[in-house]
Amino acid sequence: MRHITIFDTTLRDGEQSPGASLNVGEKLVIARQLEKLGVDVIEAGFPISSPGDFEGVKVIADDLKRAVVCGLARARDEDIDAAGRAVQGARRRRIHVFIATSRLHMDVKLRMTPDQVVESAVRGVKRARGYTDDVEFSPEDCSRTDMDFMCRIVEAAIDAGATTINIPDTVGYAVPAEISRRIRYLKDKVPNASKAVLSIHCHNDLGLAVANSLAAMEAGCDQIECTINGLGERAGNASLEEIVMAIWLRREHYQAEASIDTKEIFNTSRLVSDLTGIDVQRNKAIVGENAFSHEAGIHQHGVLTDRRTYEIIRAEDVGWRGRQLVIGKHSGTHAIEQALKLRGYALNRDQLREVTLRVKELADSEKSVEEEDIVALAHSVLTNLTPEEEIVKLLEVSVMTGNEFTPSATIVLTVGEREVIGQGTGVGPVDAAAHALQSVVHQEFGPHLELKEYGLKAITGGTDALAHAQIRFCDAEGNSFRGEAVNSDVILASVHAMVQGANRAVNFQRRASRAVQSQPTQPTQQTQQTQQAAAQPQGHAH
Repeated sequence: MRHITIFDTTLRDGEQSPGASLNVGEKLVIARQLEKLGVDVIEAGFPISSPGDFEGVKVIADDLKRAVVCGLARARDEDIDAAGRAVQGARRRRIHVFIATSRLHMDVKLRMTPDQVVESAVRGVKRARGYTDDVEFSPEDCSRTDMDFMCRIVEAAIDAGATTINIPDTVGYAVPAEISRRIRYLKDKVPNASKAVLSIHCHNDLGLAVANSLAAMEAGCDQIECTINGLGERAGNASLEEIVMAIWLRREHYQAEASIDTKEIFNTSRLVSDLTGIDVQRNKAIVGENAFSHEAGIHQHGVLTDRRTYEIIRAEDVGWRGRQLVIGKHSGTHAIEQALKLRGYALNRDQLREVTLRVKELADSEKSVEEEDIVALAHSVLTNLTPEEEIVKLLEVSVMTGNEFTPSATIVLTVGEREVIGQGTGVGPVDAAAHALQSVVHQEFGPHLELKEYGLKAITGGTDALAHAQIRFCDAEGNSFRGEAVNSDVILASVHAMVQGANRAVNFQRRASRAVQSQPTQPTQQTQQTQQAAAQPQGHAH
């Protein structure tokens, strides 16, 4: 059977999902689990887009042992150089170069002629070959690109040294028959097509990403680009778990296989959901809560008699585990470490020690600590700020609420060596606490922070369940700052999450101020060009 390369872009395209944002530590945890899952290529980020993205790609490149680590780059010198530096420590590395090729994108976004686009693509691929022999090229918005121009630029990219050619359905426009026709046309018309691996990358705007990807595979693509849980911009990307299980279950039909340990799918799905804060819909194929549940009487009878009557995949095939580990106050670090490893969390000793302390504190309050609680605490530890980043600290918060008066909150914070008190009112205790915190941040540091998103969920059942709070602040310029926290008290969880978000906003402001101060008074023409390029909206290959 032919081998299908699984190219995972959860850490690049998936992180572009609205509301999804990962720090370097979280990205590394996910990357390690993706390698454990058996993913062939991990697109770890877009290094030029931010210092954090560059650092994330570099840390992953330096850490992973088997998977190819890939960095994305526009067909521009500064992008390719940043990607090259970021992945240089990888045992196996790839640079993914892209440029838009549809008439709409060339005219409106790039303002370049077709000849200029081909020239940029060739120059970009050649520059990337200076860093690695493994170079992928994507003609962005390819499903809306003229077929003959697609063939022209693909042939030129292969001649320049591209070893993988990816065909992206950037806006989810294609349908399966159309995408098959495009792949076959490329294979027939491009004389050097056999010198490169053909790849497909589909978005889900019409709900056809998986179907399009499988159709492209049948037409000749040997690499499929996808994300865990189908994360991605707008309606998301092709879902890795759906593609892999379709190939696994129907391997005789496709005459193909992938090197994925399917029993790690469930753990990987939940890990990504936990760390991105984006829940998996209940009826999601393969990994949703309802994927192996049955309510209709006829179905229940059939399943009880023989599960194959209404289940084409067994729950254990994708790593579903019915038994949940229960931890008590006498449980040791080893038991907690094993529980976390099963779920993809490989923490360092200090992080594990902190999780263990918090588990014991929770158990001492006479709560039965379940596996989901441990995972939530581990997630909380991973998202902790460093001591240098924790500029604002929460000392105390008190709220008053009821049905006969306006809820109010008083919050006591430390800013450096000083104690600062903030007060606020709102439609509820959390809203009041947010206003109290916002008043202190504005008074002490300047930015006006607006609470754009607030989410609260119970980790396990019962009135004593841990609460997981997630917030997103925005400043006047539209910059977003996430915060999250876990606590048995919903108000404290909410306030701790908001304090974390406020600290990120203050840190961002300070870094921006230092960057401005370090700029020369009259930048050179080259510096001006670099700043203008950096200020342009980032292109997204897919």
